[in-house]
Amino acid sequence: MERKPALELELVHEFVSKAHGDLERVKEMLEDEPTLINATWDWGGGDFETALGAASHMGRRDIAIFLLEHGARLDIFAAAMLGKLDIVKAALTVYPNLLDTPGPHGIPLLTHAEIGGQDAAAVLDYLESLKRSS
Repeated sequence: MERKPALELELVHEFVSKAHGDLERVKEMLEDEPTLINATWDWGGGDFETALGAASHMGRRDIAIFLLEHGARLDIFAAAMLGKLDIVKAALTVYPNLLDTPGPHGIPLLTHAEIGGQDAAAVLDYLESLKRSS
């Protein structure tokens, strides 16, 4: 398989930054460069973030769904924010330590569920019950 050149750092940084809140710009950038979909920005100190991670901790359901529909790799933090209880339960059943694994910027799983609002209420209840029982 032929190795493709790395994406320009400035492009990755902008894409991940815009995924915190600018759906239109995310759409434009992904149309111009589809390989950005799973690009990861290194904020330093082991704090890596994808566009989906950015949308997830900001509660930007619209951006997260758009990214997932275009091939973003789903993670437990996005699943929590989106209220995907079955996915969160399955992951935590197999890997219970994920409950305390920090996401981008060190933001906990529980906070992602809180940010998800009403759509993630069942996930939040589930995570809080796990916290109480630990």
